[in-house]
Amino acid sequence: MSAIHPTAIVDPQARLAADVQVGPYSVIGPHVTIGGGTTIGPHCVIEGHTTIGRDNRIWQFCSLGAAPQDKKYAGEPTELSIGDGNTIREFCTFNCGTAQDQGVTRVGDDNWVMAYVHLAHDVQLGSHCILANNATLAGHVQVDDWVIVGGLTGVHQFVKIGAHAMAGFQTALTQDVPPFMMVDGNPAHVHGFNVEGLRRRGFGPERIALVKQMHRLLYREGLTFEASKTAIAALTGPPGQGERVAPAGEAQNADVELMLGFLAASRRGIVR
Repeated sequence: MSAIHPTAIVDPQARLAADVQVGPYSVIGPHVTIGGGTTIGPHCVIEGHTTIGRDNRIWQFCSLGAAPQDKKYAGEPTELSIGDGNTIREFCTFNCGTAQDQGVTRVGDDNWVMAYVHLAHDVQLGSHCILANNATLAGHVQVDDWVIVGGLTGVHQFVKIGAHAMAGFQTALTQDVPPFMMVDGNPAHVHGFNVEGLRRRGFGPERIALVKQMHRLLYREGLTFEASKTAIAALTGPPGQGERVAPAGEAQNADVELMLGFLAASRRGIVR
């Protein structure tokens, strides 16, 4: 049987794996599913149509799956989906999605989410991300894999943050952050690229050099946005063409494609 503290209130319709632990005074609603190995701390409320995967550690005083803070919400059965291996610290609030978007707020795998983090309706959070204390993601925000969001950072609705990017302490993000870039400030500005993070993730010198070239073309050459995209696309060319002096490897081509795909999909414009 699940290790449920006698003071916890778990609806009989909730589906909990046999080894789920639920701490004192927590409340779990009827439409909640929790996978094996997950622990729920004391005084948590998990409600709505919420699915939580395996081996998550959810600390005390969290509110997961509550109705979205959106005045258009009319009680639709929208969802919150949380993957595997996440750490969710004290006082976090993750809301369900809305019918006006995908109808689901998603959290991937192996994320480290510190205290007081808020994920509003329809947020799409990737995997292997770090969200420091009091980071606040507004509705419809998309955060790709391996992103770091500094403490007290606010992200405007519909903003996208690309993979491997990093936002510093107290950053105000109202525009998209391209992959690999480092931003901070209010208003936000790009201050280089996340070279240390890339090294820690196994990026070799050639890949890092290519990311450095993309950063230069976007932010140091005085090019227009369209001209920057054209120049970045040329980085995958054979020797003697574009910016490259040697053929691009598979990983480098993927990095360029990641950047170009992100830039093509940007609707709010990028932080420049």
